[in-house]
Amino acid sequence: MKREKKKWYDYLWVLSLTYLILGFFNILFAWLGLLCFFIPLIISVLSGTKAYCNRYCGRGQLFSLLGGRFGLSRRRDVPKWMKGRAFRYGFLIFFLVMFLQMLWNTWLVFAGVSTLRQAVTLLWTFRLPWHWACHGTPVHPGVVQFAFGFYSVMLTSTVLGLITMVLFKPRSWCVYCPMGTMTQMICRVKVKGE
Repeated sequence: MKREKKKWYDYLWVLSLTYLILGFFNILFAWLGLLCFFIPLIISVLSGTKAYCNRYCGRGQLFSLLGGRFGLSRRRDVPKWMKGRAFRYGFLIFFLVMFLQMLWNTWLVFAGVSTLRQAVTLLWTFRLPWHWACHGTPVHPGVVQFAFGFYSVMLTSTVLGLITMVLFKPRSWCVYCPMGTMTQMICRVKVKGE
């Protein structure tokens, strides 16, 4: 059987891994993660499909690689409750609330009400000192605060994805990924509007 030739987008997992590594050494690289927020939404608005999730998501590819090729997954089905609308939309709402809280903390630093907190919050609970990743920079502390908050969001979602990858199938994160849920909502609206 002939092996299918890999396309350029089959290697986007390298970008996801590079993003996490760069943010470890310089927190300002966290701003690049906004691409993972806007590109899926733009693609779903323009095409009415989940092409980003199915083809271009580097994080999903990374989970497939680690869980599939490297065998770090138990390869069990995701529980039904995790696939259900209540959990997926509930997680999306929770995720958006945490995102808004991150924006609020950023605004407080921009407004001078709060000082820069050089920490990454993992799983919305554990504050990890991350001062080594913040080098003397000419940008406003609010810009840096956003980077810490955004990297916290990206690292937390990666850790959740890794946990579900190990417990279930490699791309189990995709079942309840907030971006996947949002793009699915956009696609449904587009289909109804046609």
